Amino acid sequence: MLADKDRIFTNLYGYQPWGLKAAQARGDWDDTKALLARGQDNIIQEIKDSGLRGRGGAGFPTGMKWSFMPKEPKDGRPSFLVINADESEPGSCKDREILRHDPHKLIEGALVAGFAMRARAAYIYIRGEYIREAETMFAAVAEAYDAGLIGKNACGSGYDFDVFVHRGAGAYICGEETAMIESLEGKKGQPRLKPPFPAGAGLYGCPTTVNNVESIAVAPTILRRGAEWFAAIGRKGNEGTKLFQISGHVEKPCVVEDAMSVTFRELIEKHCGGIRGGWDNLLAVIPGGSSVPLVPAAEIIDCPMDFDGLKAVGSGLGTAAIIVMDKSTDIVRAISRISYFYKHESCGQCTPCREGTGWMWRVMERLRTGDADVSEIDMLYEVTKQVEGHTICALGDAAAWPIQGLIKHFRPEIERRIAENVREAAE
Repeated sequence: MLADKDRIFTNLYGYQPWGLKAAQARGDWDDTKALLARGQDNIIQEIKDSGLRGRGGAGFPTGMKWSFMPKEPKDGRPSFLVINADESEPGSCKDREILRHDPHKLIEGALVAGFAMRARAAYIYIRGEYIREAETMFAAVAEAYDAGLIGKNACGSGYDFDVFVHRGAGAYICGEETAMIESLEGKKGQPRLKPPFPAGAGLYGCPTTVNNVESIAVAPTILRRGAEWFAAIGRKGNEGTKLFQISGHVEKPCVVEDAMSVTFRELIEKHCGGIRGGWDNLLAVIPGGSSVPLVPAAEIIDCPMDFDGLKAVGSGLGTAAIIVMDKSTDIVRAISRISYFYKHESCGQCTPCREGTGWMWRVMERLRTGDADVSEIDMLYEVTKQVEGHTICALGDAAAWPIQGLIKHFRPEIERRIAENVREAAE
């Protein structure tokens, strides 16, 4: 259980104002100049030692990602930091709380991370539907400029650093790092082939690092309190605090900061008032946003909510967007609905994804109504395997995994519908 003194996001619910004065009272921008004075390599080493892993889904070690940036400018090209505030994963709603209620944590994090990576500027890419969040970020960035915290000679450190807020048009695919870079450049949001990776050639062909909002916002606090403090929370390889977003059939859905590796049971009991209708009514949980496979009730109840714990039950932590489904859920319909989302959001660049997502959704709809043959279940599974891993970006995987999870854990339910349909037709 996370102690109150260990919380990083102390204004998660917006009980206090988001403005600069209130942020400074909460400890943000506290002698940031001294943090920068530690030096670029020392900051990166501290983030490595803390064990911080990316909070946007993939879980890549943050300090290592920062270290990929070139130390000397190549051909005079500047480096950039791009902050992913797209948050279009169904079920995810944590970054918006930071953008709305604690924007200065993110701006200070952008300066610290940008300085460590020798970046010239940060671009915060906000999804189109986040209207109030974008307004708050624009205002907070203006406050930081006026106070001399960013811009020329940021915080009096002698380092020049700009922050730009960019609004997207609301496409899920722009949450993928290279599609986001394309969109920032004013082009259609479509993923790029790698290599080159963004650290080699990213925004405008310059070295770029793309990080999630939460990953960047926690950096100044880690530096102030020390890597050992952060690393002491959670299990080895899964260190630190994490924002969990819990929706669905719980008594009180919420966004909450807790320790990594907290069990699912503790998370639900402590913050959500339990499962609607009690624990016996739990059917399944999608633990990391709609793109990860669901986990049936029996396997999730005492599972540690971290990267390794959820990998062990055949799913993933993703963005830690926990979607709870009780026994009133039509599980086949729920996964079919998710399939429709991925069909709708596919950018159409890769054939397996463009054709496969639509095909998988159409079969899912027939399985939902029972208007299919039992052999089609295996055929659908085969197709998910042909989509997974055969596309430029991970959207193909995201479309395949929910269906694979459904077939693995709820095959009898799909077969029951088909048998029922056959019986009704015979009568």
